[in-house]
Amino acid sequence: MIAIIDYNMGNLASVKNAFAKLGKETTVESDPVKFKEYDKLVLPGVGAFGDAMEHLQERNMIEAIKEFAASSKPMLGICLGMQLLFESSQEFGDHKGLGLIKGNVVKFDSSKFDEPLKIPHMGWNRMFTKKHPLFTNLDDEHYLYFVHTYHVKCDNSDDIIGETYYGYKFTSAVAHGNIMGIQPHPEKSQDNGLKILQNFINL
Repeated sequence: MIAIIDYNMGNLASVKNAFAKLGKETTVESDPVKFKEYDKLVLPGVGAFGDAMEHLQERNMIEAIKEFAASSKPMLGICLGMQLLFESSQEFGDHKGLGLIKGNVVKFDSSKFDEPLKIPHMGWNRMFTKKHPLFTNLDDEHYLYFVHTYHVKCDNSDDIIGETYYGYKFTSAVAHGNIMGIQPHPEKSQDNGLKILQNFINL
């Protein structure tokens, strides 16, 4: 049983439809009391970090998510959902995150780019991955679809399982035990994205 967390900050239908293409039925869940009943949780998200944390707080979801993470069951954050897993973000001020992975979220620093590039980072780009069950049957280099202006910075390099180059190298996938996150949108990344979701189903 997989639940997609509904906190009014993401295109839930596209994520649910991607799982459906793989023959996996999911539940869009807005009741935090029920989170513990599921085998896996997906935390999607688009929009601003601070707004997302406010929505989670208003719906009493923060502690429920932390309790699920402590249960050792697999959890996957997607795009903004991955960023929320971290301790803090600098997006439109300083905001506290879920604190499940050590590190913070920062804006792309165009002054460090070695060539002129547009921000936000939008479109298809390669992810260079480490060996991890989430990437089973994927090549070491594969293209996925990105849309973001901020990216994560991990305190612990062991938590980094994927990196992408856009002006400079940044972390685009993380894993800390049962807690995983990917910056690109697997539901928009065609076959490679569906393979990642299938691997999450198989965990």
